[in-house]
Amino acid sequence: MGKQGQQLTAITRLFQAVLCCVLLAVAGHAHAGTTLTGNYRDVRPGDDPAKVLTEAWTTSLPSFDPTRMQVFRSGEGGTWVILRALPPWTEGGRVLSIHNPGPGKVSLFLGSGQKLTTSLDDFGSALHGHGRLVFAIPDTVPASRPLLLKFEPTAKPPGAVTIAIDSWPDYLRDDAGWLMFASSCFAVMVAMGLMALCFALILRDMTFGWYAAYLVCYALIQGVKTGFIFHPMELQSLAGMGDALATIATALSVTFAALFMLRFCKIDDYVPLLRMPVLAFAVGMPMIAFCQMTGVALLVGTAHLLLQPLLLLGALLLLVAGAIAAARGSRHAWFFLVGWTPLLLLTAACGAQLQGMFADAPWLPDAAIAIGAFEAIVLSIGLSDRALTIRHDRDKARQLADADPLTGVLNRRAWTDAALATLEEGMNRPIALLFLDLDHFKSLNDRHGHAAGDRALVAVAGALRHELRPSDLLGRYGGEEFVALLQGAERENAVQIATRLCRRVSRLDVHIGEKEALTVSIGVAIRTPADTVQSLIERADQAMYAAKLGGRNRVICSGPTGPVLVRSKATTTS
Repeated sequence: MGKQGQQLTAITRLFQAVLCCVLLAVAGHAHAGTTLTGNYRDVRPGDDPAKVLTEAWTTSLPSFDPTRMQVFRSGEGGTWVILRALPPWTEGGRVLSIHNPGPGKVSLFLGSGQKLTTSLDDFGSALHGHGRLVFAIPDTVPASRPLLLKFEPTAKPPGAVTIAIDSWPDYLRDDAGWLMFASSCFAVMVAMGLMALCFALILRDMTFGWYAAYLVCYALIQGVKTGFIFHPMELQSLAGMGDALATIATALSVTFAALFMLRFCKIDDYVPLLRMPVLAFAVGMPMIAFCQMTGVALLVGTAHLLLQPLLLLGALLLLVAGAIAAARGSRHAWFFLVGWTPLLLLTAACGAQLQGMFADAPWLPDAAIAIGAFEAIVLSIGLSDRALTIRHDRDKARQLADADPLTGVLNRRAWTDAALATLEEGMNRPIALLFLDLDHFKSLNDRHGHAAGDRALVAVAGALRHELRPSDLLGRYGGEEFVALLQGAERENAVQIATRLCRRVSRLDVHIGEKEALTVSIGVAIRTPADTVQSLIERADQAMYAAKLGGRNRVICSGPTGPVLVRSKATTTS
């Protein structure tokens, strides 16, 4: 299976895992509890709890199903909600849960002037749920008695709520399941963000930095919406700042997503016409958020009208740009589409719930957390692939820069650098250097042309590479000169290798004249403690020139008293 097939398989399995998490969230919302029916009306001047409950018995009020998502658009005084449990009734202590309540406060009236008030960012003595508002109903309150809730007035957008009453064991089981589910998803997002930040610092690539910033903002958005940053994280210092945090995080998240997508999908290369619209979107969203935070009525109203439409249009713009880039050959744009598309669709669906749509899907807000974790992993896989691609391209460029373009062996600079490193690492090991020069190579070029000379150099390089070990450093030093650094080679062993190289070159099917084969003269130098790479080359070079003067096609080793003949002229045998 190829690399792309393995990545597709991994993403498919990941999607299956996320789907299982979503199904668990659905199961959590679908658990069996007390069957409820509900009514509601706006708060009017002069209302009191007893009057509202009496009116609920004598007057037909608008009804709703507490198990379906309901948006209570509070007037200036808020909204009364009356809940009735249908028989059979279960007595004892119970817990009332309000899922997806939004940023406002909710009060429960238990009679005798007893009133409990809580919100997602409440840190009072009331019972705190996770991902929901909860009220403990004492066992002194009969299950048949109607319960009165008041959704307090707020200027902030309301949530699409569902309401349930459960026994303590059912509530604790459901709460623990949600806490484990949400903690896992947030942990994935944070872990992927930290990994991206590390890559950004190591590779000095802001693509990873934009991605890390986007993940942090998205996790903050979900943390505020679900109350996770307040309970269980207990960040009391952020109480009362949830709406502002969500607004800022939303604007910055799409800005970072746009900047990330520009680099990750290479929009400049594949969709240059959409570069400026995407940049304009990235710059415009923080400006909208700033206007909303100013407190100036005109600016706040304008920002409120523009925020949601611009979010939708901008998200669609990123989707279209990514799709075009993927169609035109951007490999990483596919990763972006796989991660971004489900999140965009789910975000649109959650927004539609605030308009009364998809009321039978109360699990969608929780699914947004799971899809966020899914996107984090998918894009992290894409970023890992990008990092590997960058490394491969750098290695390939380095290899091309280090290799002699004709023969494929190391060029002079690369060989010298590698030889320096080898001498520094192997101070206690014997090292030999061979300096090779082809005999009568100028005559070969003059008689048969430079193309024949190039073919001869390629053939010689191939023969030398075949005879030497992979650990030996072979390079082209210049023209018809080659050098080889042999690690762990004593004098006798180095001479044997040089002799073998002489014979191998002389047996190549390369001829200078009709009967004269191409040969090589080799100088050998054994490293001493005082040697540097340069001094080792100079001694091997002197030995090679001694081989030339001695008749060519031979090996001479540099000794303490000067070059010493160690192999006379060879006779070729078949």
